[in-house]
Amino acid sequence: MFRESIEVAAEPAALFELSQDYDRRLDWDPFLREARLLDGATRAGEGVRAWCASRLGTGMETRYVSFHPPGACAVEMTRGPWFLQNFAGSWRFEPIAPGRTRVVFSYNLVARPRWLAPLLQAVFARESRRRLRAFGDFAELRSG
Repeated sequence: MFRESIEVAAEPAALFELSQDYDRRLDWDPFLREARLLDGATRAGEGVRAWCASRLGTGMETRYVSFHPPGACAVEMTRGPWFLQNFAGSWRFEPIAPGRTRVVFSYNLVARPRWLAPLLQAVFARESRRRLRAFGDFAELRSG
């Protein structure tokens, strides 16, 4: 399990909305080259499926298993790259003061083969930190 958090100078509702807006995802996410909702969905929500492809060429289909604005949401992988047996991730938005929010991104993955886990954890951790920083910077520029 990996968990990373940052504090962002914005309200939880605005951050939740931005993080789950697939039309805006590529504006702030340096890891992705494609992000879209599937099956004609126009907004993220419980049961909605999404497709995200990285700049490295790998893609993952996920399904929202919980969606509770402005506090939290979670997805699980339904189809992914050969090296992931399982993946699940969540966003949490915790108000810490007026106009300030702690944004927490967590994920759990199971590598295939299992000996690949330490390498994948390191790559996912580095990229998650980078993505979270980019998200916070983008959100603060938008709200400031």
